[in-house]
Amino acid sequence: MPELGFPDRHHVHAAEGWLELGDSAEASRELRQVSRPGLAHPDALEVQWRLHAARGQWDAALDVARSMTRTAPERAAGWIHAGYCLHELRRTDEAWEMLSAQADRFPSETIIAYNLACYACQLGRATDARTWIQRAMKLGGKGPIRAMGLDDPDLLPIRHYLESL
Repeated sequence: MPELGFPDRHHVHAAEGWLELGDSAEASRELRQVSRPGLAHPDALEVQWRLHAARGQWDAALDVARSMTRTAPERAAGWIHAGYCLHELRRTDEAWEMLSAQADRFPSETIIAYNLACYACQLGRATDARTWIQRAMKLGGKGPIRAMGLDDPDLLPIRHYLESL
């Protein structure tokens, strides 16, 4: 995919900066200055997703994530974001099905393995959760993933397992 052109690239980067500063209103103002074709670029979609997620607008975020999977299916982010939105919308079974179908496509993506562990826990699949958390640890390092998992309420069903590692 070609790079996002100027001035759209400038506005997208500015929106990212505002989001990092916690100012979603300014981020939104910057995104409104991006051209219609520019808004469909994967880089702009990523920032739109982050804006909706920051605001807890999970239905809108899911729409953007799905656009990401159509526009740039080779990028893991759209799939990860779509799964996360579905989970936030209490549609964890759909999140599991969608993201697990993509896991082999992105074998080196730590967050896919980690999120699948979370979804498996929430679906009562402790054995699957342990398998996915082990895979996440192989990809992202045992220490960081274990520490993250011990603080994650989604992984509460396997907390004792994490503590034993």
